Amino acid sequence: MTQAERDAAYNNAAAVPDSAALNAARREASVLYRNAHPYHLDVAYGDKPREMWDFYPAADSRAPCLVFIHGGYWQLNRREDFACIAEGVAAHGWSVALPGYTLAPQATLRDIVAEILSALDWLEAHRHAYGMLGKIILSGWSAGAQLAAIALAHNVASAALLISGVYELAPLRDTYLNERLNLSDREIAYFSPLRQPMVNRPVTIAYGTEELPALIEDAQKLHTARQLARCDSTLLPVEGANHFTILRQLMSPLGVLTAEALKLA
Repeated sequence: MTQAERDAAYNNAAAVPDSAALNAARREASVLYRNAHPYHLDVAYGDKPREMWDFYPAADSRAPCLVFIHGGYWQLNRREDFACIAEGVAAHGWSVALPGYTLAPQATLRDIVAEILSALDWLEAHRHAYGMLGKIILSGWSAGAQLAAIALAHNVASAALLISGVYELAPLRDTYLNERLNLSDREIAYFSPLRQPMVNRPVTIAYGTEELPALIEDAQKLHTARQLARCDSTLLPVEGANHFTILRQLMSPLGVLTAEALKLA
């Protein structure tokens, strides 16, 4: 493959012509959602500027909680830009929590994983104060799905809903993405979910049928690896969805990803 072909294999924005408009619409919807639910935002779990939680607690403290980790290839976006994904499960009485994390190149992938695990440690210790005592379902989109997959072994997690993730990191080192990530051999080995022991907790691995082939293949391989390890695994192709429109299925109370979250709980 040429350099251009390697870059294109993982360039979701270029693969979806209206990706900028889709992202802008999600950010606008998230501003509205945060403004309507301003009571438990920007809760620090560490000392760095992005080490914060946004909490949207349910009325029932025993309700399940969706912990959603945003994507952006570990180098773009903010938790605030994804607040609107809370709408789907919140309509079913769930809590939702969104952690932030430092982006590359200010942080290495090792640093980012450590921050997510630290955020979950903090949540485990403080969940009573925010009325989030039910099952915690980890979720993440794109890079967030890789982070959720790695964090699935954390004590606080009951299950995971992985959306449009990258689960083998080695190919990224030969793409434009590595200019900021600067992935090491150790990071690729330790943080590629396909190379790690499978955690036997329920996992749904979702992808859009209009995704880039590399992401579809990663999802299918992770599902196969979990089956071979006799771990609870569901593969969920979302018909007609691309890397960005698939999130609509979590934003909507009637979306297929919302329904899948309900099943995982």
